[in-house]
Amino acid sequence: MNNHQREGLLLVVSGPAGVGKGTIDRALLERNAGMRLSVSATTRPPRPGEIDGVHYFFISEDRFREMVDRGEFLEYVRVFNLHYYGTPRSFVEEEIASGRDVLLEIDVQGAMRVRETYPEAVLVFVAPPSMGKLKSRLIGRGTETPEAVERRFETAFAELAYMDKYDYIVVNDVLDVAIGHIQHIIDAEKCRSSRSGALINRLLEGKDRP
Repeated sequence: MNNHQREGLLLVVSGPAGVGKGTIDRALLERNAGMRLSVSATTRPPRPGEIDGVHYFFISEDRFREMVDRGEFLEYVRVFNLHYYGTPRSFVEEEIASGRDVLLEIDVQGAMRVRETYPEAVLVFVAPPSMGKLKSRLIGRGTETPEAVERRFETAFAELAYMDKYDYIVVNDVLDVAIGHIQHIIDAEKCRSSRSGALINRLLEGKDRP
């Protein structure tokens, strides 16, 4: 760790489609200066306008497999048996060591892998106020067919079964309230003694004693 008084925080946010994770994440990034959104690695080709190292780390499948074999991902998944996506351990650890917080939005399976590979991570599950409201939100988006909405709704039930494995559950009924709850979680987690080793050592050593 450098001269920062505390190490950074890895905040993992999960929840079913339509619960408002993206909106919450954008608000948290705006509120927390220096917080970084985790950049994933992928084997798919870049889309127009995407920049390597900003939107994704674009790598070959051979390189991805090598990284898997060396344990260089906090979590990874193959989507539709086609392209791989994963969270590089080095990016997260370098940001955290420099005192910056990292926000990672992933599904429940990915979050459970992060729990195993990086136990210090703080896991937050964003839940709907009711399943009826969640379905209404999915329909209200108007971006998917009724069949797709039903599939997402069924997936949501499977995801809810993981809620008790998270550190915190935040219900997104009123958006600003939910954002405020997660902000309080971030603030409290930053004050943990386990994240303040540099501050503790400095005070105990008396280096700034008058």
